[in-house]
Amino acid sequence: QVHLVESGGGLVQPGGSLRLSCAASGSDISLYPMGWYRQAPGKQRELVATETNDGFIKYIDAVKGRFTLSRDGAKNTNTLSMQMNNLRPEDTAVYYCKGSRWESGTQIHYWGQGTQVTVSS
Repeated sequence: QVHLVESGGGLVQPGGSLRLSCAASGSDISLYPMGWYRQAPGKQRELVATETNDGFIKYIDAVKGRFTLSRDGAKNTNTLSMQMNNLRPEDTAVYYCKGSRWESGTQIHYWGQGTQVTVSS
């Protein structure tokens, strides 16, 4: 059973920074791609940043230049981080980690439980 656990959320003032981490357990093979999504109150879950199947990293326009996605260690480590700088009130949301792997020819997606990020003065 694959489990993803997020950490690093919290309350921060506008302009502040947070670093989110996602650790996967229960998988003896690499999860790829991995990424972060978020869901603000009353809104649908949206992509924030993700590794792509062709080896790049994709960000939504709203976070480009402020958020940085990275693996902790080599690509085959199932630990993903996202450094979030210059946070804005509109970044307030529950942030979810997603990891995928192929099982018997089918791509399976796993989600964490989420971590709350609140940007407020």
